[in-house]
Formats: sequence, structure tokens, C-alpha cells
Amino acid sequence: QVQLVESGGGLVQTGDSLRLSCAPSGGTFSGYAMGWFRQFPGKEREFVASINWPGGVTYYATSVKGRFTISRDNTKNTVYLKMDSLRPEDTAVYFCARGMTPTTQASRYNYWGQGTQVTVSS
Repeated sequence: QVQLVESGGGLVQTGDSLRLSCAPSGGTFSGYAMGWFRQFPGKEREFVASINWPGGVTYYATSVKGRFTISRDNTKNTVYLKMDSLRPEDTAVYFCARGMTPTTQASRYNYWGQGTQVTVSS
């Protein structure tokens, strides 16, 4: 059973940066696309960013393009989401997910982490 574990969330101020990490507990990311999604209270999960295997092709939501960077270190079996210029509206629970293609559709990802809270204060 593949389990994904996110880390790196926390409370920051507007304009700060955070780097989220995602690693598998059991299983691997090798050969798979990875995605980051976020969820606001009472809302559906929304696409943030995705990256193909082995990397080099990335996609971003319009709201984060130019501020967030998705990357992967295949030697460490880890995916990252670097978030710069954070805004209060970025406050959400962030999830990583593993899938076959770097799609923006959450339903196409088979495995998900438990999520990590990111809170941006104004």
C-alpha cells in the first residue's frame, strides 16, 4: 500500500516562502507523475501544480504561476512545492498525489497524502 507523506507546512506571513515536501512511505514515485492540490474549507480540492516523470514538464494553476515551483528529486524519491510570495488566499491544506500523467484533474490521481496545513497571515 502506497502512502504519501507531506511535510513543511506551517504559519507564515504575507510575502514569506515555504517549501513543501512529499515522500512515499512504502512504494515509490519512480515512473509516476506527481501533483499538488489544495483544499479550502468547505471547498473541493483544486489543482496547484504537477510534474511528469522523470521531470521537466510542469503545469501550474493560474493563481500560483510565477510564485510556486514544483520539482522532484528522483534520487531521494521526493517531490517539492516551493511557494514564494505567499498570500493570505493561499491558506489551505495542501495535498500531494501520485498518478500516471501530470493532469490537473484530481480524480486521475490514485494515491494521496493526508495533507499539510499552510496558513498565511496578513
